[in-house]
Amino acid sequence: MDVRFSDLGISPQMCHELKRAGFDEPFEVQRETIPDMMLGRDVCCRAPTGSGKTLAFGIPMLERVGRGEPSLPKALILTPTRELAEQIHGVLDPIAWGLNLKIMPIYGGVSYSKQIRRLDKGVDVVVACPGRLLDLIDRENVFLDEVEIVILDEADRMADMGFTEPVCQILEECSPKRQTVMFSATLDDEVAEIRDKYQTEPQIIEIGPEEVSVTEMNHHFWLMPNSMKSRISAEAIRKSGRGFIFCRTRAGVERVADEMEDEGLRVTSIHGGMPQKKRSQAVEDFTEGRSHAIVATDVAARGLDIKGVHCVVHYDPPENGKAFKHRSGRTARAGGSGNVISLVQNPQKKKWATIQKEVGLNIKFSTPEFNEVIQHEDISHIRPARRGGRNSRQRKDRRGRPNDGGNRNRDKKHYGRRNGRDDTRGGGRDSRGGGKDSRGGGRDSRGGNRDSRGGNRGGNSGGRRGPGKPKFDRSSRPPKGPGRSRGRGGDNKRKSRNNHSNR
Repeated sequence: MDVRFSDLGISPQMCHELKRAGFDEPFEVQRETIPDMMLGRDVCCRAPTGSGKTLAFGIPMLERVGRGEPSLPKALILTPTRELAEQIHGVLDPIAWGLNLKIMPIYGGVSYSKQIRRLDKGVDVVVACPGRLLDLIDRENVFLDEVEIVILDEADRMADMGFTEPVCQILEECSPKRQTVMFSATLDDEVAEIRDKYQTEPQIIEIGPEEVSVTEMNHHFWLMPNSMKSRISAEAIRKSGRGFIFCRTRAGVERVADEMEDEGLRVTSIHGGMPQKKRSQAVEDFTEGRSHAIVATDVAARGLDIKGVHCVVHYDPPENGKAFKHRSGRTARAGGSGNVISLVQNPQKKKWATIQKEVGLNIKFSTPEFNEVIQHEDISHIRPARRGGRNSRQRKDRRGRPNDGGNRNRDKKHYGRRNGRDDTRGGGRDSRGGGKDSRGGGRDSRGGNRDSRGGNRGGNSGGRRGPGKPKFDRSSRPPKGPGRSRGRGGDNKRKSRNNHSNR
């Protein structure tokens, strides 16, 4: 028997808003949790990412929440990362708008002043990361005394990231009569500790397998030297379809992203040091099909429900088996399949063997074999990146500086000399008779300009000769005379000064 949202005890207006947003039938996690939450009970639910948890807690929360006052929200959703906070806000905001409710995200990496102004105007629901929320509490810009409903999403991930203490501090600030709801991919000891301390007779609901399964994925462990990793990663994405490339550090993400674009892939990147606007744009570019891959640290390995991920490349090894599962879990979602490719260097074989054992795999290390990679998507329609990497468009504009920043290939073509400098008669920045401010010519001299051969006071050298300019005609040189230097030798300059002093 099919179950509809109207069968779960929610209002006709909410059903209308859900239909308008494109949600017709509830998923299993929504069918199991919404009735208890509508009755105001505490709920502790274990469910995998991508199972529909956002609506599972969002629908009853929006149905039951009251109207907030300035700096006094009525409901709070805590989440570990900025991307997940934006994702939750993106799903619930259209529904909240239809119900005349205000919902806002709070996370670091954006201006305090904008968030404070919105809080001062009054919001009903806050979707927050623990760090920034505590900052605003300390500044007395937001108060949680009247919070009636608290949702902890990805509770195990918050514990892994060291947020257990901040989360507990935030819960202490909320009303003691609140409803507390927890959603988590696993119910480990730290999650159980929060549940036992801050929930009252919670309804325990478990959906799907307790562990992230990696057996449905098409795994490859390829041996190679470090110098081949970028080329192999790019080819794996081309063969398989859009995907994630995971690196260990922020600097590694930036470097690998540039190398991927050198290989012709259009990529975006995500790491904790990026401004939130750029991180959001990276996810949007990928989901809209404008990029081939996201290069990321583990900050993107949990929580984000991004469709269209057909390949995961472990460019650097993860910290442990648990991190391997959550990285790999970006693909093969909702019963699908995907390729997981781990790049193994010889010194890393022992670490990779340990990770395989932790996740229940036993796959031999082999040389790259692309015939074994399953193609899930043709990405030839995505515009390739410009060769030269992402930073080739951001290089410093050096136009206007004398004899610096020239195009070597162009200058060789026209002049046969490096950087277009004329080394024979004292031209150029470092030559004896020319230079930036010398009497022998240059950009700032009175008698010439960048492209001239004769500077002020009769110098016959300095500056650069532009492409296609005729060679200097010695017959056009003005006759020598008293007080006129040749612009090259020190002896002629001394003679010129002596002539002036004898006048």
